[in-house]
Amino acid sequence: MQQKDRNFTGFGLNMNPVVSITSGLFILLFSLYALFRLEQVSELFESINDFVISNFDWVFIFSSNAFIVVGIGLALSKLGLVKIGGLDSEPEFSNFAWYSMLISAGMGIGLMFWAVGEPLTHYVVEPPIFAGSDSAVAAMASTFLHWGLHPWGIYAMVALGLAYFAFNKKLPLSFRSLFYPFFGERIHGVLGDFADIFAVLATMFGLATSLGLGTMQINSGLDYMFGTGTNVGIQVGIIAGVTLLALVSVMAGINKGVRFLSEINIKLAFVFMLLVFLLGPTVYILRLFISSTGFYFGRLAEYAAFLSLNGDSDWQGEWTIFYLAWWISWSPFVGMFIARISKGRTIREFMLAVLLLPTLVSFFWLSVFGGTAIQLDGVFGGALFETVQANYSIALFEMVDLLHIPLLPGLVRVLLFIVITALVMSFFITSSDSGSLVVDKLTSGGVMHSPRHQRAFWAVLEGLLAATLLVIGGEVALFTLQTAVITAGLPLAIMLVVMSVALVKDIIQTHSKQDTITRKKKFRELLAEFEGPAS
Repeated sequence: MQQKDRNFTGFGLNMNPVVSITSGLFILLFSLYALFRLEQVSELFESINDFVISNFDWVFIFSSNAFIVVGIGLALSKLGLVKIGGLDSEPEFSNFAWYSMLISAGMGIGLMFWAVGEPLTHYVVEPPIFAGSDSAVAAMASTFLHWGLHPWGIYAMVALGLAYFAFNKKLPLSFRSLFYPFFGERIHGVLGDFADIFAVLATMFGLATSLGLGTMQINSGLDYMFGTGTNVGIQVGIIAGVTLLALVSVMAGINKGVRFLSEINIKLAFVFMLLVFLLGPTVYILRLFISSTGFYFGRLAEYAAFLSLNGDSDWQGEWTIFYLAWWISWSPFVGMFIARISKGRTIREFMLAVLLLPTLVSFFWLSVFGGTAIQLDGVFGGALFETVQANYSIALFEMVDLLHIPLLPGLVRVLLFIVITALVMSFFITSSDSGSLVVDKLTSGGVMHSPRHQRAFWAVLEGLLAATLLVIGGEVALFTLQTAVITAGLPLAIMLVVMSVALVKDIIQTHSKQDTITRKKKFRELLAEFEGPAS
């Protein structure tokens, strides 16, 4: 039985009832259990997470590096000429729209909050793997290690697998399709339902965590600018606003909603980055960007494979492994969204664009804000780092304040703060609406055009989940959920490694068959030409 034949289509819906109902019930039960047993749940997941990081850090290091190597290998080989969707498929979106959606969904909000705090932290507290190197360059290279090729390598492999099996093999655009080489038609049954439920929970919990923590950060920024105070009421109001705007975008669809908003995000972010670049230590930023990028690529193989042989590297567990596990747990969401917008691209174009472009954009963004933060922290005697330690949410606002540009009157300062807040909100909306579209795909068995009110349901549920967690447990509940999501990264990493092997094998076999057919066709044409017309 095909997936579409198992869907419930009553009441104007088009959904897989097993995946939808099971996912919804699990989310409800988890929230209720956390409400009454928050401390026990927090301790449980923290213990599991510590065990995973201490004993299986090598899994995250190996898998994330393998995805980069396989992705580059596919791009540079003759398999890179294979087109997603077949020879006659054409891109649905312009290059600029495609790039904008890639960056907005994959990194946008994270780069807004960590571009100041992380480089500055690594500058003050030297990372052990870069000990003895120039402090500023080492700080940036450490940050690049977490925001560069590795997250995009993970996203690229998942996205390619989903896009290839959906558009080339005509399978549903759903997480279950990644495992078709192993289970065949059984992916349309219980095994496939389990895979999609896993992806739905990872996506919903990951997005709810980000939305909840991000809301607290936005609230801190508003308090810094306007003295609004920080409390749950304001935070729930922010979630309601983000959810409402995301709902409008989801109802509009990818072309009129997500694409439009992503393009605005990138344009506004570029203007903001350019202002800081010109108003800050411009020459220093350029030198830092070039030096750090060269340092990163020059020592990538060595440091990307670094592991403490005794398993006692607290820094690596708290930073590198944390990031890798988080990126892997987010890969069903980001990977599926990238797959949805990438039809018509060759594997070479896809891999090089997804791997390199966001990486280089992230590097320059981090250099602008991280470099400015490092310089200002030195000028003001460590004041900015103290802010990062106290509340990293307002580090970006504090950095703009410390610029102290004589030509910047108070009104311009306020406008810059408003731009920061608008960017943060906009990136959150983009993550929320694209995430809702992905969850809808998963719960509908990969239906390309599902009912609008069905998409709206998941956008609203996502906001309700984040608001509920904030109200019942605040930051503790959100960090508990974040820990649970990261813990889920371990089985997911193993699943994705197996998927990558199957994907490459299938592409090679399909390409070989196509080559054989093409050669036979050309041979027959040459033979007919040689023999000439029959007498």
